[in-house]
Amino acid sequence: MSPASDAVISRILKSHESDLLDDWIREQMSGFRSTSRIREPELRSQSSEFLSLLQQATQSGNVTDVLAPPYGRVRDALNDLSRSRGIQGFSPSETAMFVFSLKRPLFARIRKDLAGDAEGLAVATWAATELLDRLGLYTTEVYQKSREEVIARQQQELLELSTPVVKLWDGILALPMIGTLDSARTQVVMESLLQRIVETGAEVAIIDITGVPTVDTLTAQHLLKTVTAARLMGADCIISGIRPQIAQTIVHLGVDLADVVTKATLADAFRRALEMTGQRDKLRTRA
Repeated sequence: MSPASDAVISRILKSHESDLLDDWIREQMSGFRSTSRIREPELRSQSSEFLSLLQQATQSGNVTDVLAPPYGRVRDALNDLSRSRGIQGFSPSETAMFVFSLKRPLFARIRKDLAGDAEGLAVATWAATELLDRLGLYTTEVYQKSREEVIARQQQELLELSTPVVKLWDGILALPMIGTLDSARTQVVMESLLQRIVETGAEVAIIDITGVPTVDTLTAQHLLKTVTAARLMGADCIISGIRPQIAQTIVHLGVDLADVVTKATLADAFRRALEMTGQRDKLRTRA
């Protein structure tokens, strides 16, 4: 874009900042349902800050390079706005319209200031379009990234919740597994189990796979890794929930579980764990 068009946009943003703000606020309040989730004073504060930062950035001489250093504070403001609006329940398009809704007020001012210069009007309008389009797209990208971060964090929390380590008895832990066991979940399982072994000084850990729908080679390898890690921490492992079809699958796959104690049910595994820890008589006494 020409330096002249850049200077026009910068000048209009500076000399008409107050009028632009009022027109922009009206545009947002009248055109978008999402403003029902945000009060006008907050909207005015956000808009005023953004307009001021945008006016300062455009003074650098390059209006459309929104990734340049002069636009750093503008991008920071859009980062904060996109994240906060994502939390408030705004959609990506509604969030981007914060920027796009500035087009009508800004174009109106450009037309008024360049009414007698058709070529200058066209160039300045195109520069303003590029500027706001790029900032609007940047806002959408930030919004999407923040939503992906929220989803990833929620998935991690769900993984942790789906792998509880329960203390069944003195020195005995149980880890009931439900669902598919993949690499990411194995890591969470291993960390949770090892942490609880350290905290409780457990001698035996029961890994119950009753809720695991299928066992393939990869799943079996993950189980063996967990057993090995627990042993390194000084705890023996018992795998329970070995149903007939799972037993057949393990044999068919050629997975060697010879060194691992396996039981058909959690109850059988618990009885075995009591024997291993020398607490079978204590169970009868408490009963």
